[in-house]
Amino acid sequence: MTYDPRTAAVLALHWQLNVIKPEGFFGAMLGEPVARSGVVDRAVRFHQSMRAAGLPVIFTRFTVPVGGGGLVRNTGFMNAVGDAQEAFRPDAPGAQLIPEMRTLAEIDQVVDNQKLSGLAGNHLPQWLAEHGIDTLLVTGVATNLTVEQTARHGTDLGLTVHTVSDCVTAATDEAHHASLANLDLATAGCLTSEDVLRLFS
Repeated sequence: MTYDPRTAAVLALHWQLNVIKPEGFFGAMLGEPVARSGVVDRAVRFHQSMRAAGLPVIFTRFTVPVGGGGLVRNTGFMNAVGDAQEAFRPDAPGAQLIPEMRTLAEIDQVVDNQKLSGLAGNHLPQWLAEHGIDTLLVTGVATNLTVEQTARHGTDLGLTVHTVSDCVTAATDEAHHASLANLDLATAGCLTSEDVLRLFS
């Protein structure tokens, strides 16, 4: 089986300082496991390869504009970021993409929202439909949070969604692997970056 690069896109979720780096808002939870996993370097190489294959790489950021935007305080996660929303302002240092991703992000879209799913509360579903995109390749942090939420959401929208299993990670190995197992059942299945490169070769 192969895929058509004209109808596929990479959705790169929450590659932000607040999520990825130790000094970020979620650094105490995610900074060390992200660094230990080596996921950033793998995801950079994967994004570059997909760009070379002609696929758009769309980045999402979790931000909170003045006034709250679409933030709804209906979970512990949303309450936490709501209480510290200055750290998530669109121009706040922690809200920016990590340096390793910024060059690629300048080429393609960077989409902000105030939802856990990268496809909620923004124009992305409409943009994907208008551009004939029916397949999403998902990368990002954390596997059991924005990645799983977005992959399930995309599947419910009728898209073929693959999580790129070596380009995502979570706070613990147990949470990471459990989430990937869920996604193998609830979506079109997880693929490694090498698997994807073979599909688009």
